Amino acid sequence: MRKRARIIYNPTSGKELFKRTLPDVLIKLEKAGFETSAYATEKVGDATSEAERSLEQNYDVLIAAGGDGTLNEVINGIAEQPNRPNIGIIPMGTVNDFGRALHLPSDIMSAIEVIIEGHTTRVDIGKMNSRYFINLAAGGQLTQVSYETPSKLKSIVGPFAYYIKGFEMLPQMKAVDIRVEYDNEVFQGEALLFLLGLTNSMAGFEKLVPDAKLDDGYFTLIIVEKANLAELGHIMTLASRGEHTKHPKIHYKKAKSISVSSFVDMQLNVDGEYGGKLPGNFLNLKQHIEVFTPSDINNDDIVEQ
Repeated sequence: MRKRARIIYNPTSGKELFKRTLPDVLIKLEKAGFETSAYATEKVGDATSEAERSLEQNYDVLIAAGGDGTLNEVINGIAEQPNRPNIGIIPMGTVNDFGRALHLPSDIMSAIEVIIEGHTTRVDIGKMNSRYFINLAAGGQLTQVSYETPSKLKSIVGPFAYYIKGFEMLPQMKAVDIRVEYDNEVFQGEALLFLLGLTNSMAGFEKLVPDAKLDDGYFTLIIVEKANLAELGHIMTLASRGEHTKHPKIHYKKAKSISVSSFVDMQLNVDGEYGGKLPGNFLNLKQHIEVFTPSDINNDDIVEQ
């Protein structure tokens, strides 16, 4: 029996390359035995709504073609449902953190080949209040970089755009008094930012969580205490090499459940998009979804660089 696949794609991602390649993608999937159709998003929230509709129509496979934001929306459309289809990913964004973590090819046809091969991996996702994320959630001024970085800059210089914008914002970063409860521990004090990572790759930093596992049911919690400009620059340099975890201003912990609160406004970032403001309650949903991954690697290999 032929499998039914629904492609949900962002037509503006990757300089519209996927939109131009779509006819070839459909032919390749049809020849491989998939009855395939496609949906182009037009605005924020479209991918979530279409993923929900696809579930009602009992598709076997959902393919997200776009950046991490498109994938996040697709996950939010299926996360609550018991009949979750397998997820195929065609990385078309500027950074593609989740695709990098899974070692997915950046070439469109090679990414389709991964789906056709049929090898899957069960991965954790996070729940923050009432929404879901697949890569990271964070709070603090530096986390605004991903959604404040101009799209023109991103299209010209790619992932390096985040570094440019990030270093621009360093001088004006202010610490906020926060309380972080995680499993049976508590951090209370002034912090510049906090991150909850599910994978090793965040905003182009591929070594931010050097020991990440995608299926162990744990977040990696990183809290950056109040620091001066020189210390911050040093931390960012260390983070690019995965050597930041023992810095005295860094708290680096594993936890399944985390609550963050503050009396001061702090914006949240979820998979690179604006996620509202604190308070935030975060729960790791262990091995909650099944994604297509290259067949020559296993779960332990997936995050090794």
